[in-house]
Amino acid sequence: MSASADSTRIEAVKVACSSCNLRELCLPLGLSADELDRLGRFVAPPRSVRRGEPLFQAGDRFTSIYAVRTGFFKTRVVADDGRDQVTGFQMAGELLGLDGISSDRHTVDAVALEDSQVCQIPYEQLEKLSREFTPLQQQFHKIMSREIVRDHGVMLLLGSMRAEERVAAFLLNLTQRLQARGFSPTALVLRMTREEIGSYLGLKLETVSRTFSKFQDDGLLEVKQRDVRVRDAAGLRRLVAATSC
Repeated sequence: MSASADSTRIEAVKVACSSCNLRELCLPLGLSADELDRLGRFVAPPRSVRRGEPLFQAGDRFTSIYAVRTGFFKTRVVADDGRDQVTGFQMAGELLGLDGISSDRHTVDAVALEDSQVCQIPYEQLEKLSREFTPLQQQFHKIMSREIVRDHGVMLLLGSMRAEERVAAFLLNLTQRLQARGFSPTALVLRMTREEIGSYLGLKLETVSRTFSKFQDDGLLEVKQRDVRVRDAAGLRRLVAATSC
């Protein structure tokens, strides 16, 4: 790549990062202009992933992590009986690909639930730069810690909660993450299907659908297919709190 082309690419990444309203949720948090320039030297411009397409698949060689710039993804593994088991949902401002760090191979598929964009960050160069820039290293550790905490939350869902409590906790977590990104905490469009929610929560499709209907009858939600309005967040929180009492 020529020097002028490289300079153009770096500038495009700098503009993308500096103008991104998710910057405070992503890796560039706290970087100076010079440090952002260094990061931009190896971060590729945003890459588009069409709905239904995999960003990477289980068994692929791990080389990069990906910051979701726009859109929504699910991660999944294929169970022994051939069914998909959803292991997580990732939205703008969150990272994909951390599963491959330990074994140098991805252990899950990452599939776009809608047309999306990601920023690709080569892991080897990220590690090197993290050792030089403490803020970048600290932010990366915070993101990894956030993922661990989320995994523990899923274990709690599957281990101790009834169906209604699982769905309530899922919706509250989703609205909290959306609110952190500047979206409404009460109105959301579910990018995933009821079946995918059930796979993630360890519930049958019929149970998820029945629970949504019950929440609507109880005045907790207003549901129109994938459009959901939370009418009583406190009521959802009381359901979840009942588990820890």
